[in-house]
Amino acid sequence: MTTAEIHEKLKAQFGDKIGDLSEDASPFCVVETAAIAEVCEWLRDEPGIDLTALMCLSAFDVDKKLGVAYHLHSMQHKHQIALKVELEDRERPRVPTISTLFGTADWHEREAYDMMGIVFDGHHDMRRILCPDDWEGWPLRKDYVVQQTYRGLTVPYAEGKDADRGHWVTRDVSDLRVNPPEIENPDLKGM
Repeated sequence: MTTAEIHEKLKAQFGDKIGDLSEDASPFCVVETAAIAEVCEWLRDEPGIDLTALMCLSAFDVDKKLGVAYHLHSMQHKHQIALKVELEDRERPRVPTISTLFGTADWHEREAYDMMGIVFDGHHDMRRILCPDDWEGWPLRKDYVVQQTYRGLTVPYAEGKDADRGHWVTRDVSDLRVNPPEIENPDLKGM
């Protein structure tokens, strides 16, 4: 089944909750945010479609809009579709969880929360997965400003750089490299 055929079946089942199929190199359709779990469950359970594998769940920040992309695949039928939800509320972005449908969504949703601040309603363990629990902000958002202190320590910035978004600082460690010790070749003449 082609992506266009899957999309047609989605439109027939869910009507206006499903947007048009894009004509990109990797086609996708936008799904109404509140319907994403219901749509994913139907795609997983519908005979002949059987999109039983969540290949990827990614958050995005494009044109000042946050969203989530879902890539579903059928191992049995070797077809796939990409779905997207676009979130209107940038300050409190929320989307229903699909972690109860696809186990792989568990950590993907936590990463999307940790990096972008998107809350997945109904997720059983919605907490940070990469940053410390008390980290300020959402590091992969385009408007993220790197915090200047963390737990009372000043976060250093490269000389001449402002403490703004995207200036990650690393220390020049070339002078800290340790050369391996010189190893003498053993005398094997007597063996």
